[in-house]
Amino acid sequence: ISSEIGNLTNLTNLYLNNNELTGSIPPEIGSLTGLNDLRLSNNQLTGSISPEIGNLTNLSTLFLFSNQLTGSIPPEIGSLTGLNDLRLSNNQLTGSIPPEIGNLTSLSTLYLYSNQLTGEIPSEIGNLTNLTVLSSSSNELTGEIPSEIGNLTNLTVLSSSSNELTGEIPPEIWTLTNLIFLKLQNNQLTGEIPPEIGNLTNLTNLSLGGNLFTGSIPLEIFNLTNLERLYLWSNQLSGEIPSEIGNLTNLERLYLYTNQLTGEIPVEICNQGDSSPDLNNNQLCPPYPSCIEYYVGEQDTSECD
Repeated sequence: ISSEIGNLTNLTNLYLNNNELTGSIPPEIGSLTGLNDLRLSNNQLTGSISPEIGNLTNLSTLFLFSNQLTGSIPPEIGSLTGLNDLRLSNNQLTGSIPPEIGNLTSLSTLYLYSNQLTGEIPSEIGNLTNLTVLSSSSNELTGEIPSEIGNLTNLTVLSSSSNELTGEIPPEIWTLTNLIFLKLQNNQLTGEIPPEIGNLTNLTNLSLGGNLFTGSIPLEIFNLTNLERLYLWSNQLSGEIPSEIGNLTNLERLYLYTNQLTGEIPVEICNQGDSSPDLNNNQLCPPYPSCIEYYVGEQDTSECD
């Protein structure tokens, strides 16, 4: 991208996405202060996001995803207070999420997934009360999920899977009743799954697998009758699978493998749509319901009668 592009000072929209552009984003792009929409995604751009990006205070859309950008997210991005849609995913960005991102109170969509971001999710994320989609999966984020995320009452998608998050899920998350997707799998989250999860009645996808959750599966999960995906695999869940699982008649995928579940599998499991649930590597006892007898996998039956 030629540095002379900075001369086009009357531009309002610049679409260079879906090409094979290489090299860095010229800092002169920061001269295009009338830009409303900047899309450089799906190229092979390298280098860092220059701080001059903060000059583009009229931007509502900034797409830099699917490049090979490196370096940190500049704090100057917090100057883009009119941004509605920010997508930085699928790059090689490092460093922490700058707290200045909390200035972007008009944002409805924030994609940060598939980078190499580190540090904690800043509490300032709770300022983004217009967000409907927040995806920070596949990074190296650490620490606890900030309770301020409970301010994001318009969220329909919350995805922060495949990070290194620790601690319990903050109870404020169970107030986000517009959630459709809640994906926190492949972290190091602990504690029990609380009954308040039953508040999220719009959920179609609940992914909590690959963590360190303990205790039993709360009955209230089976009030989530819109669920199509229920992933609780590879935790330390114990107790029996309750017969209320038959309430999930829209379920298409059920993964409960590699836990410490005991007792008999209720025949009501045949009411839900997944004809091949993965229950492998638990302590479930025969006899097994006929609809799934070929899918129970290996079970430790040493404690069975």
